[in-house]
Amino acid sequence: MQPVLVSSCLLGNPVRYDGRGVPQGGAVLTRWLAEGRVVAVCPEVAGGMPIPRPPAEIEPGRDAASVLAGHARVVAVTGDDVTAPFVHGAREALAAAQAHGIRIAVLKEGSPSCGSGYVYDGHFAGRRQPGVGVTAQLLRGAGLYVFSEHQWAEAAAFLAELEAGDAC
Repeated sequence: MQPVLVSSCLLGNPVRYDGRGVPQGGAVLTRWLAEGRVVAVCPEVAGGMPIPRPPAEIEPGRDAASVLAGHARVVAVTGDDVTAPFVHGAREALAAAQAHGIRIAVLKEGSPSCGSGYVYDGHFAGRRQPGVGVTAQLLRGAGLYVFSEHQWAEAAAFLAELEAGDAC
């Protein structure tokens, strides 16, 4: 049985920057939990960040690949550089995935750690831009397939392909 990495906040755990969770009640997650497939991770907490914590975004004009390469920062709304805990947390998430033989993840969209389709533009104005978070970037770079909480059906279909031996 193939395990799946899931953002802890999607399980309702109060680990987000604002001290809340964003529980998902869908049938796919419910089934995966019942099957014992879910490995929960919050990269920001794993990186040593407190709960709650100031919102953070990748600096304007940069992306997660640049953060991982050491050429860009993740900055809190307070102006503090929080790059190190974001990178450390991403590495912890990857280590967890590798330890469990995980090939698929469902992560929280929009997060500077976990976003897989969009992140915020670095100006703390609520403007989205296409891109991925630091953890999603690192996981994808290591060959994991990353989906958002808006893609449960797609993730489930891909998991079925993996288990049938039809996926890469």
